[in-house]
Amino acid sequence: MFIGLIEIKNVSKSFGNHKVLEDVSFTVENGEIAGYVGLNGAGKTTTIRIAVGVLPPDNGDAIIDGISVTKEKKRASERIGWVPELPIFETDFKVIDYFLYIAGYYGISVDSAKRLAKEKLEMLELGNALNMKLAALSQGMKKRFALAVSLINDPPNFIFDEVLNGLDPQGIVFFRELALKFKSQEKAVLFSSHILSEVQGIADKVVFIHKGKILGVYKMNEIADIAKPAIILKVDKVNESLYVLKEFGKAEVRGESIALLDPSASTGEIVKALLEHGINVLELKQEEKGLEEFFFRLIKDGGN
Repeated sequence: MFIGLIEIKNVSKSFGNHKVLEDVSFTVENGEIAGYVGLNGAGKTTTIRIAVGVLPPDNGDAIIDGISVTKEKKRASERIGWVPELPIFETDFKVIDYFLYIAGYYGISVDSAKRLAKEKLEMLELGNALNMKLAALSQGMKKRFALAVSLINDPPNFIFDEVLNGLDPQGIVFFRELALKFKSQEKAVLFSSHILSEVQGIADKVVFIHKGKILGVYKMNEIADIAKPAIILKVDKVNESLYVLKEFGKAEVRGESIALLDPSASTGEIVKALLEHGINVLELKQEEKGLEEFFFRLIKDGGN
């Protein structure tokens, strides 16, 4: 079965006197793609390292398909494909040799591993790099190679730390398609990223973290509902318009236009009100709010 489930339960972690994570909890369901969003130093990488078993938590646990990472690390880690932000390999190895070396850990025969290496590396456009030394790979190529290695045992869960960082546009498109393929196979996918526009285009839900604390977990449709688009208007009477528009939200002047933030009524109702006050609307458009604006609003409201 492909079905996967990632649970982070009440995880806390400190390094010396610095608390990096405080009671972090969230779940990635089977067939779900979750983006993990936060500023640098927010605790994303620490969470991921705990989830894959390379860093012990001070408190709490990560549960992979019902298996405790802290109690049964080997069993749990076998059910995760992990790509770190900065993959580190024994650079004297050739690409093919390192792939075969890792495949051996899963009991895959050399002949089968060679076929698998050719398939996965060609899929990730590394087919011409089979005999290159890992030291000669660019950072983007190393990221793609790490992705290929994570696919060796076809695990039911995938965790990616800044997987989009260092990928070219074609690589980003490939990752998006791969994540959607995993979703269709009921795998659980967690990926952190600072490229919020790409998170918005891939994720089913987003987990927001700030200074080691979870600010909230939102489905993408919830974010769309909360982050209502601003309405940008050009009118013939600016000052009079501000008086009318304050009844429908926060209005601010932007050059020759007025932006109405978080409008409480439809554009039709707003235009009608302006016309009733003798104000002509010369131009109107909606300005969609992105994930970045939503995130920074969360920080302002509850992130201290």
